[in-house]
Amino acid sequence: MKKLYINSGGFDAVFNDFKDSFGGELTADNNEYNLEINSKWTKGSIKGTRFDDRVLFMHFDLEFNHEVSLSIESFKTAPVFFVYCENGNVSHSFGANGEKKILNKNQSAVLSNSSVINSVLYFENHKRIQFTLLGIPTIDNKNAELVSQVIHHFTNDSGNYIYIGKENLKISDKIKEYNTVPEKGLVGTQLKKSIIMNIIETEVVRHSSNYPRAFDPVVNLTMKPVSEIKRIFAMNFSVILAAARHFRSKYHFHLNHIIKN
Repeated sequence: MKKLYINSGGFDAVFNDFKDSFGGELTADNNEYNLEINSKWTKGSIKGTRFDDRVLFMHFDLEFNHEVSLSIESFKTAPVFFVYCENGNVSHSFGANGEKKILNKNQSAVLSNSSVINSVLYFENHKRIQFTLLGIPTIDNKNAELVSQVIHHFTNDSGNYIYIGKENLKISDKIKEYNTVPEKGLVGTQLKKSIIMNIIETEVVRHSSNYPRAFDPVVNLTMKPVSEIKRIFAMNFSVILAAARHFRSKYHFHLNHIIKN
């Protein structure tokens, strides 16, 4: 088995560690990262986007020629990760000697680790694995309402939390929606961020024992990125409308001048 290690750090550091471990060509543009891998023992890709508040989206599409274990240090921001397996399977343990739990195709997992024990992922050889990972930090995050609920539902006193369950079709549809957002730039970024937050809020509701109580703040939180998108569109529309009014006024004046003369 090939053993690899990922040190905790910023998004840049994590992707550079992936590059050092797997090889390949890494490109980065506006907080969007893409690592294309085609080495003797690994092929595939790792893609990721880091948003404000260090919320992140990553997609793994890999196939190994050897069995691999990937040991990952806990992060200082104590993120909670939501994982959705689309193909193959991956095993997880807290520490090399911890109990292994398997995430299979069409299953989802929630994982948090704030202890000194590493999280270890295990990959089988000659089997394609595809999974999506979302992460939200629970330290130094401005979204206090949502973070408090995430901490309540997806952390424990030991610092090692993992839950594995069935795929949620609504969340799967949201991931597909994320991957097909056509807009670029600020509008596209806000749309993608709103989809991620909606997925995390849906997870909170799913794991809440008191659905109505959890739902109200979730609705309020969902509307925040939507309001921001509306503001951006409103700004652009205002500029277009002002230009149109200016053109109409100028053209109308010119036409009247021609008629009078």
